[in-house]
Amino acid sequence: MSVYLHMTVLVLYGAATLLYLLYLARQRDAVGRISRWVLTAGFISHCAFTFFRYLEAGHTPITNLHESLSFFSLTIVAVFLGFQHRYRSAVLGSFVTPVALLVMVTSTIFPSAITPLNPALKSGWLGFHTVAAFAGYAAFAIAFCAGIMYLLQEHALKKKKLGAMYHRLPSLETLDDINYRCLTIGFPLLTIAIVSGAIWAESAWGAYWSWDPKETWSLITWFVYAALLHGRLTTGWRGSRAAILAIVGFCVLLFTFLGVNLLLPGLHSYR
Repeated sequence: MSVYLHMTVLVLYGAATLLYLLYLARQRDAVGRISRWVLTAGFISHCAFTFFRYLEAGHTPITNLHESLSFFSLTIVAVFLGFQHRYRSAVLGSFVTPVALLVMVTSTIFPSAITPLNPALKSGWLGFHTVAAFAGYAAFAIAFCAGIMYLLQEHALKKKKLGAMYHRLPSLETLDDINYRCLTIGFPLLTIAIVSGAIWAESAWGAYWSWDPKETWSLITWFVYAALLHGRLTTGWRGSRAAILAIVGFCVLLFTFLGVNLLLPGLHSYR
């Protein structure tokens, strides 16, 4: 069942991505509605896949890169659907769905077999810590996409070439607001994930913090987003500066998530 659901998710996310890109090109309301319906169907299928995976594994299915990437894709779609409802901006999906699809496709590269749970992971903190982390990651992924859209829109304005793309993207004010909303959602969740991870580490390994590569890069990621939030709240960082930092922050986050696991072995390494 899980295999068929996984394939269904890939097909629906792929179809939704094509439809959202078509909407970006044509701006037809009917295409925007169909895109949302197809993506929602993919999201429901993805939830079903995750649930069946949970039943098969007996724990939160987020303990290897196959499961983690799949769950990351799921949370990206979930957060995006919420933002699309809030801002009524289907065109945001033209940038977000390719990211969610790419993450989901990447999950297929890694082994999908369910293996016995590492003793250190047999804790009630597993679900709480990882769900908080990936929900925060998803919010930052939306900020990353909004940042790219902001820079494209700003470039068109500076060059005074207000072509089709300019008229299809949201206003700079809307994109900056999306960026800020994502930051106010993602940063507290990332903080909760780091704190809960430290508490979990103490119960599993006897120390709250061991400067493991994953812990170190998680802290670096936290500081990047803390600097961005501080700048927005105290010195009025907005616009292109905030957009660029959102993009940089997401790149650092991706290294923390994938790069550390693949390149820097440690207590948190898993594949």
